[in-house]
Amino acid sequence: MAYIISKKHGDTTLLKTTALASALMLAVPAMAAEVAAEKKSDATLPTVNVKASATTDAPAYKADKASSPKLTQPLLDTPQTITVIKKELLLEQAATTLSEALRNTPGITLLLGENGNTATGDSIFMRGFDTQGSIFVDNIRDLGTISRDTFNTDQVEIAKGPAGADNGRGAASGYVNMGTKLPTLDSATSGTVGLGSGSYKRATLDMNRKLDIEGAAFRLNLMLQDSGVTGRDQVENNSWGVAPSLAFGLNTPTRAYFYLLHVDQENRPDGAVPTIGLQGYYNAALVGKPQAKVDSENFYGALSDKDDVVADMFTARFEHDFAPGVTLRNTSRYGKSSQDYVLTGVSALAAANVADANPANWTVNRSRQGKDQENVILTNQTNLTAELATGAVKHSISAGAEVIYESQRNNTLGAVAGQTTDAANLYHPNPNARFAAMAPTGARTKGETTTAALYAFDTIKLSDAFQINGGVRVEHYKTETNSISLSTATSHPTLPVGTPVAGSVSGSDNLVSWKIGALYKPAEKGSVYFSYATSQLPPGSANFSLVTTNGANNPNADPQKGSNIELGTKWDVLGDKLALTAAIYRSENDNEFVTNTDGSTLPVGKRRVQGVELGAAGILTQNWQISAGLAYMDPKITRGNRSGTNLTDGGVIQWSPKLTFTSWTTYKLPFGLTIGGGARYMDSVARSSSTNINTATNPLVQVPDYWVFDAMAVYDVSKNMNLQLNVYNLADKEYVSTVNNSGARYRPGTPRSARLTANFLF
Repeated sequence: MAYIISKKHGDTTLLKTTALASALMLAVPAMAAEVAAEKKSDATLPTVNVKASATTDAPAYKADKASSPKLTQPLLDTPQTITVIKKELLLEQAATTLSEALRNTPGITLLLGENGNTATGDSIFMRGFDTQGSIFVDNIRDLGTISRDTFNTDQVEIAKGPAGADNGRGAASGYVNMGTKLPTLDSATSGTVGLGSGSYKRATLDMNRKLDIEGAAFRLNLMLQDSGVTGRDQVENNSWGVAPSLAFGLNTPTRAYFYLLHVDQENRPDGAVPTIGLQGYYNAALVGKPQAKVDSENFYGALSDKDDVVADMFTARFEHDFAPGVTLRNTSRYGKSSQDYVLTGVSALAAANVADANPANWTVNRSRQGKDQENVILTNQTNLTAELATGAVKHSISAGAEVIYESQRNNTLGAVAGQTTDAANLYHPNPNARFAAMAPTGARTKGETTTAALYAFDTIKLSDAFQINGGVRVEHYKTETNSISLSTATSHPTLPVGTPVAGSVSGSDNLVSWKIGALYKPAEKGSVYFSYATSQLPPGSANFSLVTTNGANNPNADPQKGSNIELGTKWDVLGDKLALTAAIYRSENDNEFVTNTDGSTLPVGKRRVQGVELGAAGILTQNWQISAGLAYMDPKITRGNRSGTNLTDGGVIQWSPKLTFTSWTTYKLPFGLTIGGGARYMDSVARSSSTNINTATNPLVQVPDYWVFDAMAVYDVSKNMNLQLNVYNLADKEYVSTVNNSGARYRPGTPRSARLTANFLF
């Protein structure tokens, strides 16, 4: 048994883009004043009842504040890049998952996975870092590699840059938070019924009722979906969910919320498509031979492939106002999710397969992978916010404590002995061929992390024009991994092969993360800020799995340390109905493990991402709304592998496009018709960070760039109902959505497709 305890206390394009952003920062205040003067006469619009269709009487896309009590100021005066995607925008786009919602912010890509492993769920890569482990629900970490539905989501918040002071351990890229729909004192019932391409069928219900008890309300959200995936044979997304919630004391000094979320998914996952024939594909065995692209609808898996997920989450939240501006909150949550997953993937085309001159006989090998995983989280958060003054100086304070228990259990699955999986015909795969069954091997791992943290934030308003924002979080964590492995002739030569061997590894440490920002307000509705923030990612953070071998998950390793320096400006114009933002930033991450020139593996690696991000959200005119964002990134590994077969020193960070753009806009016509649409641009993406990769002889070294255009039309049938038509990928652009690390397989982008939805509100 092994037991370890550790206790430790010169891109010119960037310069041009930076100059442009700086000019915009200087120009925005003048533009804001000029536009505000021109629009002063119509700054106040009449109040009307909100309908399920897009409304232009209030900014459906613009949010004024994030949901976290740790962010003490409105977004306008928060010195950080934060994008908020409201439920109204998700409704207009008929977006149903977190991954679809994140199309509304630039700088995010989705991952397919390693060479032999396919990523599952919301595999987010943001600003040069894997951010899948930094997803939160109501500012509480949400565990599991699952796909999250938005039927019970009020808004999605994306905070960019290290946020260790806000949430504790995390990637240097930031985090994503999903805010839950909660009861209100307004009785209403709304819902959707939709049909679409790919056998898409979905219905949702959102019912809110004021109860006879004073200050009490009940809300129920339901979802049912039975759907295929447009452009992909045999792939299915089937799920149902229920989310009841109860509130007491609304509009009183003492409030209580109790809410439950249950989601059940029975999906058939997508093992992707061979990349042969795509732009940039290379295979030495095919030189001089036909390389026809395979049909992007082909399914290379088995009908027994599955991705079954059951997720439950119960939350109790209590709030009490001791005085105006002084509120105490206490939140407790128990969450549990399980994933039973079997997927068949395809490998690269082997040279032996192309000896036959007839491509119709070519085959690709198939491999099966499985996951039997359970995640549990139990947490309690206590937070106090207070507004007070010390002389002429005003303070907005948020302080509190958190205790968190997290665990992940993984049972290893493998092919049943003696069973094999047939290779697939390259152009005509058979889902009814012979596939090896997957079963537990006896190996398993369970990791647990317990964290206790204290934090405090203060926004110090020195005057109406100047304020300083700062925060610090101190936490102690302990991670313990218990495992059962199966012996091999190399690992345990004295034991019979396959003998179960127990192991235990543990580590603990204290982490300190902080942030500080200075903000100047040249006008009441404008701000210019400068900020610095840090984060730490200790060993075992991604999967609670510590190891005895050298690397980032060895308990003796120092945490990876992220930092971000940012200069930005934010303006609310057109009578507070349009938010404009611009920021220049530089993020760094230290202590990454790399191979040095002498062949040793040391935690001396560093990556750096710097860039510019611009955003706009709100109303341009009375009937015209817009949400748009543009991001330029210069991602680089400033210290990487300097020896071996994979040299990364000075290389580009993989999966990090330099330029991304996203937009969505709607216009309401006078006869009950609203039209809208959006455009998304994704720059080419490097599959590998290697500087010594042979681009002439490697498959799909870069994923080509692409534009996608979508459209929407909504017609008000009555005051209680409208019909909504969404058409995606209007130009029917063929593009690569994601590709795996080796470049052998990819997921195609969604072809032209449509959804027709009836929205109702009573």
